Amino acid sequence: RVMKTVKRMGIKTVAIYSTIDRNAPHVIFADEAIHIGDNPSNKSYLLGDKIIEKALELNVDAIHPGYGFLSENEHFAKAVEDHQMIFIGPGHKAIKMMGDKLAAKEAVKKFDIPMVPGIDQAVTDIKKAEAIANQIGYPVLIKAAAGGGGKGMRIVNSKEDIASQMERAISEALSAFGDGSVFIEKYVTSPRHIEFQI
Repeated sequence: RVMKTVKRMGIKTVAIYSTIDRNAPHVIFADEAIHIGDNPSNKSYLLGDKIIEKALELNVDAIHPGYGFLSENEHFAKAVEDHQMIFIGPGHKAIKMMGDKLAAKEAVKKFDIPMVPGIDQAVTDIKKAEAIANQIGYPVLIKAAAGGGGKGMRIVNSKEDIASQMERAISEALSAFGDGSVFIEKYVTSPRHIEFQI
């Protein structure tokens, strides 16, 4: 969708891809495609320095970070800006505040905005996680603090599952975002997601 828009504007596009995505639509549609690394995201799409290096080699003017991965990474956004390229998205300061879900919750507290019940700090201890879940009441949601796009999220319906789901969420968060911090909040079973991007 983004590439279609910029092509209509007469702007050339360069896609990056991991080995498994070599035939993905964005790769085929782009004017040029660069192999960035192997399949795990920590060996491809999370390599911010390598992405910037390739962008500079190709005289790229702007980077659209896509969704997930580095799109919510303040350090990547700042590095793009520092290399005189446009980061298509929020500035690194906004990402810093809103990219970390715990920091975001802290930022909106002072505006008296109702929030889902939960803990506002990272937790790794299983016993502490169990105590929090018992206090909130099941089902609960374990969420990656640095996460986005549904990665590092686990729904837990009972006390018996909390240990295994904590381990999975931490592992997934570490792999996807390079940060294994997770927190726990009440799982809302029938939510309506309304999001404003300014």
